[in-house]
Amino acid sequence: MEQQAADVRSPDQSVPLDWDAVRAHLGNHGLRLDRDPPPRQFVGGLANLNYLIQVGGKPAVLRRPPLGELPAGAYDMGREFRILSRLPDALPFVPRGLFLCTDPAVIGAQFQIIEYRPGLVIREHLPPELSGRPEVGARLSQVLLETLAAIHAVDAEAVGLGDLGRPTGFLARAVSGWRKRGMAALEDGTEALHTELGGWLERHLVPDGAPALLHNDFKLNNIILDPHDLSPVAVVDWDQGTRGDPLFDFATLLSYWVHQDDPPALHDMAQMPADEGNFWPRQEAVSAYAALSGRDMADFLFHRVLAMYKLGVIFLQLGYRWRSGATTEPRYAGLTAIGTGIVEFAHEIAQGRAF
Repeated sequence: MEQQAADVRSPDQSVPLDWDAVRAHLGNHGLRLDRDPPPRQFVGGLANLNYLIQVGGKPAVLRRPPLGELPAGAYDMGREFRILSRLPDALPFVPRGLFLCTDPAVIGAQFQIIEYRPGLVIREHLPPELSGRPEVGARLSQVLLETLAAIHAVDAEAVGLGDLGRPTGFLARAVSGWRKRGMAALEDGTEALHTELGGWLERHLVPDGAPALLHNDFKLNNIILDPHDLSPVAVVDWDQGTRGDPLFDFATLLSYWVHQDDPPALHDMAQMPADEGNFWPRQEAVSAYAALSGRDMADFLFHRVLAMYKLGVIFLQLGYRWRSGATTEPRYAGLTAIGTGIVEFAHEIAQGRAF
């Protein structure tokens, strides 16, 4: 089964890298980067750059951070490679890390080579062959929740990831960190909104749940699916992986789980076709995850608000790249408005006027 042509850009539309430097570096480590077919960048994503390459006659993925100056600790290729080197031993749907380049001088940043897993990637819309089929939404809902619960059930010690992250104080650090990032990236005129919502999070902080392995950006377009039965072939984008409260990881997934009557900003972010595909209602997803994981959901409102605020801030940070002139790509132009709209919705959830 080959990767669908629509999933990769043409060579002239791919962000260029110094492929001669990559080829030489890999050659020094006993690997051969083939010239034909030429590397091609995968479509989708607003951050890390991913390329379909051929290494020794076999397809693989080269992954590197976005271009330009990066926040400290973000887009950590070394962290992701460590996870991908060990987690496949526990979860068959995790692609294995094959090689890590720690020398940023080669192409301007660390990069890694990852096992290639072909399959179906669903982004903002269902593909035509799946649309209009009522059973698809239930199947995708089930796959999302079962896959995430399986990740949270991994014994991190057993796969050599027992020292990953800092689970003690995880939620308190998340509140503090996202409050600071929100105030740094907010839209003019919205400081009172951020201050009020941040204060709510401080007042409603709950104890950390029993720690688990977290993906930290788990959503539908980070899963490669078998097109025949929609089972997970690969879960990708592990550069934010850590250990902490798994309810925050689940709440992150739920922040992309859009209902028809949600505010326009949630539909405009176009991250997951939960409304279009008739996924289970969010409350039903909460009940299903609780049954799968055995987790107590009594304090879940806090996790829900925190994850929703985090998502809004991420869009504001991306929008700030446009406002500051760091990027002129048109797709960034409307992200500030989306971010503010998501933060407003997080405030509505905190006040009990939405879920």
